[in-house]
Amino acid sequence: MDTMNLISTFAEFKELKNIDKSTMIGVLEDVFRHLLIKTYETDENFDIIINPEKGDMEIWRNRTVVEDGTVENPNQQISLTDARKIDESYEVGEEVADEIKLSSFGRRAVLSLRQNLASRILDLEKANLYEKYSEKVGDIITGEVYQVWKKEILVLDDEDNELVLPKSEQIPSDFFRKGDTIRAIVSKVEMRNNSPAIILSRTAPEFLERLFELEVPEIFDGLITIKKIVRIPGERAKVAVESYDERIDPVGACVGMKGSRIYSIVKELRNENIDVVNWTANAQLLIQRALNPAKITTINIDEEKKTAAVYLKPSEVSLAIGKGGLNIRLASMLTGYDIDVYREVEEEDVALDDFSDEIDQWIIDVLKGIGCDTAKSVLEIPADELARRTDLEDETVKEVVAILRSEFE
Repeated sequence: MDTMNLISTFAEFKELKNIDKSTMIGVLEDVFRHLLIKTYETDENFDIIINPEKGDMEIWRNRTVVEDGTVENPNQQISLTDARKIDESYEVGEEVADEIKLSSFGRRAVLSLRQNLASRILDLEKANLYEKYSEKVGDIITGEVYQVWKKEILVLDDEDNELVLPKSEQIPSDFFRKGDTIRAIVSKVEMRNNSPAIILSRTAPEFLERLFELEVPEIFDGLITIKKIVRIPGERAKVAVESYDERIDPVGACVGMKGSRIYSIVKELRNENIDVVNWTANAQLLIQRALNPAKITTINIDEEKKTAAVYLKPSEVSLAIGKGGLNIRLASMLTGYDIDVYREVEEEDVALDDFSDEIDQWIIDVLKGIGCDTAKSVLEIPADELARRTDLEDETVKEVVAILRSEFE
């Protein structure tokens, strides 16, 4: 091998990922200097010239010209006779530079050099890939599905780096085929068997947060802040938002006209229902908003135990709990309180005819004549108004009211 052409000799390194030219030149020079030290015991009198554009490399040895017969170290000194074979003008004391050909190292040394170079480059690629993706943790990436397995999906980024989306980090209704484009966030980067493993996630709250930043300019610009996100992936999510500009409605901005902004997010998350609520530091108000669309009657909060007892009308209870208990579970996650829902006890009304053993029938008929068929309908009318409308004596009205009221005490 008379010439050193790195492109032909080390063809497998022609298209390197994650390694810049200057770093590559440094690695090459270091590997060759290691070979020089191994061969000549020193590399101090050698110059290594690398041309990254052509892939050419030259090694030049510098030796001092000495009188014939006085050469003590043939690696660092050259006799005057040998020097003048290179150039007749050389004199004693001058320096001679001669090129070292790759073939002079021997076939075994060249193979060892190739293996060393391959190992160094592989380690460098791994380190650079680890560093690159460590800085991207929490960011959205777009890749192509390369292989689908039972427990995970192998994804390639735009530089053909391998990323992994585990089954546990997929939305339950996710379905991908080879060649599909996929979006996810970089969840974590870890070393496995001395190789970087880049783990993606589509279930993390941060994925939903990044999607909102992409779809809602006010969030990207910092005019609206996402205070907290809680999710049950593929089912439902609650997003608490806050605006620092009174002119901006944070919920309206996130949802968009006729749901235009949130639609693409819902679609990306496989029709995951997303509730956007106004954030507030008032725990009672936040719980009310978190339990939407249910209308709450009363809330009793225990700050020490971080619990909240919520009372609603029977018709509102199912709305507060939600399908499969999702709404109340997410509301608890969002507010930080363990929420218990209670039905408000409503006293049953009683028909006036049921009081016929205590109230004369003719009085009952008179009360029915003004539209009062039940005890509560009578008690809702003030006593003086009742006397005026029925022409009953005040004493009679007082007795009737007392009898009816005792029913509910």
